Amino acid sequence: MRSVAFLGLGVMGRGMAARAVGLGVPVAVWNRSRAKAEALAAEAAPAKVRVAATPREAADGADVVFSMVADDPASRSVWTGPDGALGGVTRGAVLVESSTVSPAWIEALAGEAAGRGCTLVDAPVTGSRSQAASGQLLFLVGGDAEVVERLRPVLAVMSRAIVHVGPTGSGARLKLVNNFLCGVQAVALAEAIALIERAGLDRDVATKVLAEGAPGSPLVKTVGLRMTQSDYALHFGLDLMRKDLSYAINEASRFGLELATAAAARDRFARASEAGYGRSDFSAVAESVRRGRASIASSEGL
Repeated sequence: MRSVAFLGLGVMGRGMAARAVGLGVPVAVWNRSRAKAEALAAEAAPAKVRVAATPREAADGADVVFSMVADDPASRSVWTGPDGALGGVTRGAVLVESSTVSPAWIEALAGEAAGRGCTLVDAPVTGSRSQAASGQLLFLVGGDAEVVERLRPVLAVMSRAIVHVGPTGSGARLKLVNNFLCGVQAVALAEAIALIERAGLDRDVATKVLAEGAPGSPLVKTVGLRMTQSDYALHFGLDLMRKDLSYAINEASRFGLELATAAAARDRFARASEAGYGRSDFSAVAESVRRGRASIASSEGL
């Protein structure tokens, strides 16, 4: 591996690119806001980080090209837009889509990559901003096993584990399953905390019981603390969770499945976004629940 390119330096992409600098190979970076790319290059000095003006320029000459952006439209733009990376890739390069996107788009992108003589691997991650910065992400990788092995050195500097889950598209599907479960659990937790508060229970005692009992997943413990402290500093965006729930619902429909709990959770996140929390951490869904009124009739008299 002689060079790496990164497209997108947001909450997760910045940490990933910074970790890749430690490989000791040239790294090219592009971000829609150039200032973020220039800041990373300055902090990485004297390591060699090249700031590219376009995704196409960043991909030029890179052996591995990563994308970490918000959604399908953003991914489509950085790869296939007028100045997209596919216009500058070298034949034989490995393209890595780490964004949480739809499997349908991964399938289309894989075809586009093959047409350029490149191989696409979908490698979304689980983790937060701090885990990206510290190299503790979990990669869920879909693609050819031999190609995945070639990628391990660069993935290893960014991760605590690399799980090859199947052929191209498998990583994207499993990531949507993961995020749909997280979104549903976060909404259930927000409703539980709101009920605890309105019922006048001792919140500290009650949430400790939940955290230490059967419901006490890592999400309940970490996100529950943010909800009780009303600390919505950005770890994972609320609007991104809303988007991921939509993608999961759409993907399930391709297999004839209805994700009823995902649809209900998406509605909660939609209401929180409309209330102004879209750019906050997804735990801010708790504020929308706290301030909302019951949307169903009371069971009194039934």
